[in-house]
Amino acid sequence: MRTTLVPHGSTALGALLAVVLAAPALATPFPWAPPPVNICGETGFDPLNRLPDPAAPPPPIIAPSIDIPVIVPELTPVPLPDPPHDNTRVAQAPLPSDPCRNPCPEVRDTPEPDDGIDESGDASTGSGSGSGSGSAISLPRIRIKPEIEPIPIPVPGGEGEPAQEPPAPVVRPVEPGPAQPAVAAPMVESVRLVEQVTGHGSNNRTDMRWQVDGTDLGLFWETEPGRVAMVFGDTFGEGWTYGGAGADSADWRSNVLAYSTDRNLDDGLVIDSMVQDSPCHAAELLGSRKIRNWETTTIPTSGFAIGKRQFLSYMSVNHWSRVPGMWLTNYGGLAYSDDGGQTWTKDQHARWENMFGVGRFQVAAMVPHGDYVYMFGTPNGRIGVIGLARVRKDDVLNKTAYQYWVDGNWAPAAENSATPLVMGMASELSVRFDAESGQWQMVYLDPAANQIVLRTAAHPQGRWTSTVPLVSTADYPKAYGGFIHPWSTARDLYFTMSAWDSYNVYLMHARLNPPR
Repeated sequence: MRTTLVPHGSTALGALLAVVLAAPALATPFPWAPPPVNICGETGFDPLNRLPDPAAPPPPIIAPSIDIPVIVPELTPVPLPDPPHDNTRVAQAPLPSDPCRNPCPEVRDTPEPDDGIDESGDASTGSGSGSGSGSAISLPRIRIKPEIEPIPIPVPGGEGEPAQEPPAPVVRPVEPGPAQPAVAAPMVESVRLVEQVTGHGSNNRTDMRWQVDGTDLGLFWETEPGRVAMVFGDTFGEGWTYGGAGADSADWRSNVLAYSTDRNLDDGLVIDSMVQDSPCHAAELLGSRKIRNWETTTIPTSGFAIGKRQFLSYMSVNHWSRVPGMWLTNYGGLAYSDDGGQTWTKDQHARWENMFGVGRFQVAAMVPHGDYVYMFGTPNGRIGVIGLARVRKDDVLNKTAYQYWVDGNWAPAAENSATPLVMGMASELSVRFDAESGQWQMVYLDPAANQIVLRTAAHPQGRWTSTVPLVSTADYPKAYGGFIHPWSTARDLYFTMSAWDSYNVYLMHARLNPPR
C-alpha cells in the first residue's frame, strides 16, 4: 500500500501533491449551498469553503486518537531494465446519445442514487453504552501506525526498451537576451467556477465513461487546429474515495489523456474522448515503476505540438515527501508521440537529472513560439524559483542545444545557473503566448501567498509584472494547479484548478481588463 501524505500538484503538476495550504485565520466561509448536481442528477463536489449545512444533524462525538508512525524498512527488488510499456489501445466508441446512459455496463454498474443514508454501520452513531451524556472526558486513543519504507534493490530483469542513439552534440554561442520593459498588469474583474470537469457528478461523467473517478492537473495544448489535448496526473478509478489521491488498488494510473473540441467554455468543457487501453478505460500514457524511493510515478508538466509530433514534458517522481508541498524527482524529461497522442516514447537523452536534488528544470512548462521552444522550469517541490531556457524547434530533443537565460544572455550548458525570472517561489507553471495582445501569460501556485496568480510580459525573459491574484486557497481550500486553456484570450482567461480533498479538476474563468 502506498503511503501518500502529501497531495500532488497530482500532479502536478501529481497525485498526491496538493499542498496543504493554510487558509488565513480570518477567511470568511461562503454561505452553505447544496452540492452541485450534473445533468443526470448525480451529486458532484463543491470545492468552495462553505459553512456547514444548518439542517444537518450534529456530527457524532468521536474519541480523539493519536497516531504514532513507525517506519518499517522493506527490501524491495527492482528488476532492471524497465520493462516495455503496454501500448495496447482501443478506439473510442461513440458515446451514447443519452448522456445519462451507462456506455459500458459490462465494465461497471450504474451507481444507485445517493439517498443520504449512512450504510457504513459505524456503531459510534448508535445509543450503546459508549454514547453517554457527552459530559465525560474522552481520553485519546494511542495507535501505532506502521509505515512501509521501501529500500529498492536493483536485480536483473527481462528485456527493456531498445536503446536510443544519442543526438550529436550541439554547441551554441552565448547570445544577448536582455529583459524588456515591463508591461502594465491586467486588472481582474471577476473569477468564477465554471464547472467540475472530472469525476462523479461531472457532466463529462468521466467515472462511468473512462473509469476516472479521481484525478488532478488537467494541462492543455492544441494538438491541431480546433482540437486540444488535456492531460491529467495520478488517476484513480473504481475504489477511489473522497479525501485526496487513492490507494494503489483503486485502478491507479500515473497519467491519462483526453481530447476536446469544445470552444464554448463559458458553460463548461466537454471531453470528447480519452486514450483507452480497453473499452471505457483511460490508458496510462507514460509508465512508472510505482515503487517509492525508486520511481513512484511519472507526472506530465506541459504539452505542445511541433507539426504532427506531440511532446510532453514530465517529471519522474522518486517519492512524495512527508513535508507538505515537497517531493523529490529523479529527473525532468521529454516524451513524444507520432500517432496523435495514442502512444508515447520517453526520450532517453532529453533528461534533466536531479543530482543531489538541486536540478533547476524538474517541473517544466514548454511553449513553442517563433523559431524556438521556451522552457520555464522550477525545481522539485513547491519552494523553488523560475528559470528559463530556449532551444530551436528542430533540436527540442537534444539537451546539448539548449540555452539558458543567465544575467541577460542566452548561455549554453548553464541549467543550474539560470537567473531567476521573477522574485518569489512558484509551483507548477502554465505559460502561453497571447497573439491578440502580443503578450505572454503565466499562471502558477504561489505557495507563500496561498494563491494561484497571473503574471504577464512582453517577452519570455521578462520583465514580468507583479503577481495578480486569481484564486485564494482561503476560498478554495487546498487548491493548486492553474493550467491555461490555449483558447483563452487577453480578456477571458480559462484555466483548470485542482482541489485536493475532492481530488478532481475544475474549470475556472477569469474576466480580465487588459491595459490599453
